[in-house]
Amino acid sequence: MAESAHHHRPTLKQQNKRFKSKHASKGILKDRSKGRILQTPKAGPKSTAAAAQTRLNRKNNAKQIQLQKRNAIMSGTRLFNGVDGCPRIVVVVPLSPDISSSQIVESISSSLDVSAADCMEDGLWKLRADRFKTSLQFRTLPYRNFYATLDACKVADYVVFALSSQVEVDTWGDTLLRSLQSQGLPEVITVLAPGQNTDPKLRTSIMKSLLSFMQYFVPAQQRIFDLDAVSDRLSALRGLAEGRPSDIGWRDGRSWLLSEQVEWENGSLKVTGVVRGSSLSPNRLVHLPNYGDYQISKIYTAPLPRTRVNATGMEVEATLVGEPNTDDADSLVSTNAPDDLQNEQTWPTEEEMNDSNMGVIETNVPDAAPGTTPKSVRRIPKGMSEYQAAWIIDEEDEEEGDTSDKDADQMADEEQEEMVDVEEPVEMDTDNQKGVHFQDLDIEEEHAQLEHWRNRKREEEDELNFPDEVDTPQDVPAHTRFARYRGMRSFRTSPWDPYENLPRDYARIFQFEDFKRTERSVRKRAQEETVVAAPGTRVTVYLANGPQEAVSHAPLTLFSLLQHEHKSTVLNFTVQRNTEFHGSVRSKDPLILCVGPRRLQVNPIYSQHTRGGGKGTNNVHKFERYLRPSSTSVATVYGPVTYGNQSCTLLKQLNDSQAPQLVAYGSFLNTDTTRVIAKRIVLSGHPFRVHKKIATIRYMFFNPDDIQYFKPIQLHTKHGRVGHIKESLGTHGYFKAYFDGPINQMDTICMSLYKRVYPKWAQPFQESIESTKGHQQATFDEAMEE
Repeated sequence: MAESAHHHRPTLKQQNKRFKSKHASKGILKDRSKGRILQTPKAGPKSTAAAAQTRLNRKNNAKQIQLQKRNAIMSGTRLFNGVDGCPRIVVVVPLSPDISSSQIVESISSSLDVSAADCMEDGLWKLRADRFKTSLQFRTLPYRNFYATLDACKVADYVVFALSSQVEVDTWGDTLLRSLQSQGLPEVITVLAPGQNTDPKLRTSIMKSLLSFMQYFVPAQQRIFDLDAVSDRLSALRGLAEGRPSDIGWRDGRSWLLSEQVEWENGSLKVTGVVRGSSLSPNRLVHLPNYGDYQISKIYTAPLPRTRVNATGMEVEATLVGEPNTDDADSLVSTNAPDDLQNEQTWPTEEEMNDSNMGVIETNVPDAAPGTTPKSVRRIPKGMSEYQAAWIIDEEDEEEGDTSDKDADQMADEEQEEMVDVEEPVEMDTDNQKGVHFQDLDIEEEHAQLEHWRNRKREEEDELNFPDEVDTPQDVPAHTRFARYRGMRSFRTSPWDPYENLPRDYARIFQFEDFKRTERSVRKRAQEETVVAAPGTRVTVYLANGPQEAVSHAPLTLFSLLQHEHKSTVLNFTVQRNTEFHGSVRSKDPLILCVGPRRLQVNPIYSQHTRGGGKGTNNVHKFERYLRPSSTSVATVYGPVTYGNQSCTLLKQLNDSQAPQLVAYGSFLNTDTTRVIAKRIVLSGHPFRVHKKIATIRYMFFNPDDIQYFKPIQLHTKHGRVGHIKESLGTHGYFKAYFDGPINQMDTICMSLYKRVYPKWAQPFQESIESTKGHQQATFDEAMEE
């Protein structure tokens, strides 16, 4: 039998159907997320050309990025290039008492074989760095000159922090670094002062320790330059002369000037310097720290002596480049003139009363329509609006609701005096000369104030454990003591008219219909203005009615203000308490607010910050008696308008004028004048007898009139029950209340009342410059003797 032939498959390769997907694979999505565009060239003669085009695109893209970086560096340093370029402002800040800022400048300039023997401890000194084709303007500062250091760093391109290997940075230096960090720092270079006689074996560990200390405040620091080493001195100078200064956000759109010469002439203060930032407009106001806001009368060019000779050999004189336009120039008016008669009842004067026509009584007055005459007249306590009076129940007996206006005013004044610090000095006016004089107190008053001072920490602890709880007075009716308070069914949703019962200060402030839109239009208009003094131009600015005493306190820093920044309004800041500050911070405590170029003496009030920064449903925010740590609060003050997301710093002035404490820091929020800050008080009572949902409450009130007055307001308990007053019991303030659930005998019955509070008016802060200089010199002499 013949063997059958064996047959195999035509092929062993399995042919699967091609997978068709409308979506990209994970690998392709990953490449796209990295910014790559995957291009798969088709097979054929065009694939090589497509790949070459892809390589050209990548090279072109890299070249464009390189050009953009180079142009950014050139634009940032173009202002300083050349012999006649704008000098780089370098502020030298010693952080230890054994360091001299003039010695720091002498050490840095020695790398160019230039002597700085004429450099003062507090002043300006200019260095021509021809090797780097630029010039440096050093602003030297003595140790413990706090506010002058803050002002100098606002106009600086570089800040040189000088550390010592022998003396540690004390509390003053730590506060200064934290304040500068909150204010905004330009480019920072840290150096080790020369002549420290450091042990070579300990040099490495000391440098590492100092670098770690500075990186806590300036994380971008990579090294510390030892000025005893020649190579480090040259590297520090190269960093100052060739680097690109970093920008500070709040200075955008503003111009500033560091004075090189200050003179007084015919009632005007002449400030000469180089314009920095944006162009300087004569129509806008300028701010001098420690002195206030002023108008510009005229601007002249001020060429340097070597540039006063033109190509023909003739000397170029100073020329007038700008004067304010009377139609566009900003005025120094900062507040509105309140109209006390607006929306008020006008009464006839004595002359009108004596007029013959005033005595004539109209006899043809029509009768009132039926149903329009009120059955009874409601008595409203003084200072309460119709909205607040909605909680008041009409009394059938007029004698029960009769309250004396004098008592109401007296209790209101006592309420306002609750937040006044009794530690403030007594102000006296003798021979029409205002001053602060010492007044000896009697023994009882001295003991009372001492007990108040000792119990302040205890008050803060009680406020934390029992927030907003107050005791109902027994000698004064509650409806008189709390006449200005109201009840709210829901703090989050109940309406509150923001324009009712406003204080007189609200008539002085300015309100913006749309603040963000106003800011955009102001900045756009500033960019479109005709350039008068461009950045890099050396000018002389004449300030009308400038302070003559500023001549002896040069060098000065001058900042331009945007339009409307002199007008006063309500300023809200989001602040966080400094973790290193261990004192008590209560609302309306006097503090120093540093925002932008300004320093203000303020008494801020604090309120809760709504999650997300919104207004909520009714724009009502709870008042906080204390600024709590580890939380963000809103500080509200009356002050001049400010634009942008500017940083702010709150300082507390101590007896030593040059050693303030950093209390809090934050940023500008808005100028919302309709933000209602409601102070809450909680009246508490004890359930005397309980029967399921009905309970007899005592110790909340002490007379039946108060129970009838506050009857419409809702009650709540600390265990979450809600109820209302049903009726009064007896004559000692007991009342019956019913709740939405069974009441526990150990529960506490509460009633919440609210009142709108307002901040105090801010005042410009002025430091004592003479005492500051004397303290600085004494500190430096003691350090050098040691």
